[in-house]
Amino acid sequence: MAAGWAGLSQALRAAPSPAWRRTHSRVQGGPKPEYDAVVIGAGHNGLVAAAYLQRLGLRTAVFERRHVIGGAAVTEEIVPGFKFSRASYLLSLLRPQIYTDLELKKHGLRLHLRDPYSFTPMLEEGTGGKGPRSLLLGTDMAENQQQIAQFSRKDAQAFPRYEEFMNRLASAIDPLLDAAPVDISAFQHGSWLQRLKALSTLRPLLQAGLTLGAQLPQYYQVLTAPITKVLDQWFESEPLKATLATDAVIGAMSSPHTPGSGYVLLHHVMGGLEGTPGAWGYVQGGMGALSDAIASSATAHGADIFTDKTVDRVQVSSGGRVRGVVLQDGTEVRSKVVLSNASPQITFLKLTPQEWLPKEFVGGISQLDTQSPVTKINVAIDRLPSFLASPNAPGGQPLPHHQCSIHLNCEDTRLLHQAFQDTMDGSPSHRPMIELCIPSALDPTLAPPGCHVVSLFTQYTPYSLPGGKAWGKQERNAYADKVFDCIEAYAPGFKNSVVGRDILTPPDLEKIFGLPGGNIFHGAMSLDQLYFARPLPLHSSYRCPLPGLYLCGSGAHPGGGVMGAAGRNAAHVVFGDLKRL
Repeated sequence: MAAGWAGLSQALRAAPSPAWRRTHSRVQGGPKPEYDAVVIGAGHNGLVAAAYLQRLGLRTAVFERRHVIGGAAVTEEIVPGFKFSRASYLLSLLRPQIYTDLELKKHGLRLHLRDPYSFTPMLEEGTGGKGPRSLLLGTDMAENQQQIAQFSRKDAQAFPRYEEFMNRLASAIDPLLDAAPVDISAFQHGSWLQRLKALSTLRPLLQAGLTLGAQLPQYYQVLTAPITKVLDQWFESEPLKATLATDAVIGAMSSPHTPGSGYVLLHHVMGGLEGTPGAWGYVQGGMGALSDAIASSATAHGADIFTDKTVDRVQVSSGGRVRGVVLQDGTEVRSKVVLSNASPQITFLKLTPQEWLPKEFVGGISQLDTQSPVTKINVAIDRLPSFLASPNAPGGQPLPHHQCSIHLNCEDTRLLHQAFQDTMDGSPSHRPMIELCIPSALDPTLAPPGCHVVSLFTQYTPYSLPGGKAWGKQERNAYADKVFDCIEAYAPGFKNSVVGRDILTPPDLEKIFGLPGGNIFHGAMSLDQLYFARPLPLHSSYRCPLPGLYLCGSGAHPGGGVMGAAGRNAAHVVFGDLKRL
């Protein structure tokens, strides 16, 4: 390996500095003293909001506390020569209107769609001279059925009907993502004119009901029941059920047996890329390249974006309306409105003067469920993993399954539940659920020749260890070693291929990216924290109790994922409100 590192170092010294490594400050000098709109945080939603506001003619500035834009959608070089999508790592949910409106392709966005997209190897003894079985799923339904038939012919026949059923629900929910929720507050407390205008917010909800029609009760069950109950009605084979169930619990402190886990699954199947419904892909250059494209679209129309500029507090006039922000260095920036891409907790409990917020509102925000099971591990390797269920080719080139989400410890829903139960008992999972992705299998720009970057999205891990003990270096490494031991069982030799790693527990995700409790969605995606209850009932229209302050991040409708809908929707609400001033 030492010889390989010598060549690697020479290649790095010779390579030009890539675009993602250059400074992300888009403005020479400091901010102007006044803007129409200020956005707190340059996560993808904040950048989307800024791009739309600037296109609508509002002078907009974005202030980001970190040295790099993107929030969780960021590319960082943690190990020299290896470029990681350090937090979020896949793209599917980005709203098509945003892709088109902001001309992201023109601004450099390039995608690598995955097909096949899911690979679940078994830990079992092979039979008849063959290795262990695996389940490989892609866009070809006939091939999917052939794969599923290894485990159950009945399930193979049922799978197309299940996909059709879920796609219909996704198409019904889809319009709800692109509009503010039903404005319950306007119905209760607004003038007759406001109530009349609020009726328009009912349209997407009515459209959803009409789309689902007589099957509405069955679909209601998908949203409210444990995903195991839903999947048991369709299938009998555990490898298929467990593979599908991973999308119902990923990022969530819940088990496949938890009521309401079906919505999280739906949240992960209702995306699409470049006109292909349900497609997931890698962003060339890592997720930071997506944020760069959005920022480029915003600055091309005149928006100002600043990095290393931490907002200290929101400024409020004596009349009780937002009038701008104060930066940590003391700089005051005036604005008509402030949009916060930070979490609800940071926005309302840290940045907003408490005397301007109702006590019951502050209490509700402080009680939001932000538990996270996720520890993200970014790994640099000097060769592709070779799985017992699908060994590498002689030349070591990527095979179709290497581009997939590779599900480990996911052969049975009971394994997923036990991993969850371990954390409920206070400890990290003894056999963690692992989603392993190798984006460099499709995008070789991410790693030196012959090398690869690996994303390990693992759960379940608690925020604090038994006895309230904090995660230290020893505890992080012990957990990562356990994860690597699990991978080694499926792909012998993996541990010897590791060049470096970056371990991000829930407290690390909170500290680095501002994710409350390490929660990738800014708060649980449970039914009590969705739609007109996100972040709180009667406060779901992106507006806040303090006039002129808006929420535009994942803590607002429609929630988490690299979707951009919250930023886009909030921008349109802000523009409409300013027109009425």
